Amino acid sequence: MQSDQILISVIIPIYNQELYLEDAIQSVLSQDHGFVELILVNDGSTDKSSEICYKYIEQYDHIRYYEQTNRGVSAARNKGLSEVNGSYVFFLDGDDRIDRKFLKEALRIAEKNKSDFVAIGEDYCFRSKHIMALPTCALFLKMDFLRSHPDIRFPNGIQPCEDGLFSHQLLALTNQVALYPEGMYYYRQHDDQNHIIINKNTTKVLAQIPEWLEILKGFYLKNSLYKSHALHLALFIEHEPFELRYIRMPFEDPQKSFLFSLIKTFMQQHVMPFLCDNELTELSIPFRFFLTADDHKHFDEFYVNYQYKKTKKFKMQLLFIKLIPISKWRREFRKKVRKNYYKL
Repeated sequence: MQSDQILISVIIPIYNQELYLEDAIQSVLSQDHGFVELILVNDGSTDKSSEICYKYIEQYDHIRYYEQTNRGVSAARNKGLSEVNGSYVFFLDGDDRIDRKFLKEALRIAEKNKSDFVAIGEDYCFRSKHIMALPTCALFLKMDFLRSHPDIRFPNGIQPCEDGLFSHQLLALTNQVALYPEGMYYYRQHDDQNHIIINKNTTKVLAQIPEWLEILKGFYLKNSLYKSHALHLALFIEHEPFELRYIRMPFEDPQKSFLFSLIKTFMQQHVMPFLCDNELTELSIPFRFFLTADDHKHFDEFYVNYQYKKTKKFKMQLLFIKLIPISKWRREFRKKVRKNYYKL
């Protein structure tokens, strides 16, 4: 296969995924679209992942394989990016798989809309008004766009949030984003997943968050984006360090106090001076209260009450749904209610 024939490059970073890796590879090989190259990057696996990779590169000339000492998922993805021949790139984790039509349809949408990004999956496309970041499973990316910003890559040594920081910066630099809500990425949940293991280590995650903020400060300053993209940045801070970390992680009281001050100080210094009143209303009620709270205990008291009222309303809505006579309407309304409940 000649490089000028390759339209899509799929990068799979691999670390000890022998149980699931063949499913991931086969899901790429079975794609309806033929002009695809597969780049396997083994990030120092100690299991039989390398044996699986060697088996496939012996059979298929459009699969390339690279090995490196264990340096983390960011380094593995960046290595894959440096070897891409395709016009578009997609990142598939070694323990997941994709639907047969996934790449063909993503390419069709990208070319039809002349997009730099295609956001994939209903869970991410419903936020299309303000997409502030995308995980790799929801990201189909044009390589010409990425090459025009060579300083933006996955941050080495960062996990979690490495994909959020990568996509957030790129999304700030383009309006050419198309949507593919029907895209089916099959996400495998198991106890050995890196992000599950990492998120249990509250000390490690908390130590990285100041690094996230330094990356953001450098990017927004370099590109003079504070004024024009204040809402974009605010929504990212709301989602990543606030919702996914402060709200959802089991931090101890001193850790919550530290993170509360860190987020609030960053917002006061780098976001709030540039955020318009109408943009402020785009933030969730809990996050707006967080920004005005006296301390983390003040916010936590509010949030417990907020969640109680929200859950009570949710249960009442579910009871009402049972009274809807048409099953199709019941399903649609139930889906909408559940989606709203899991928002902040």
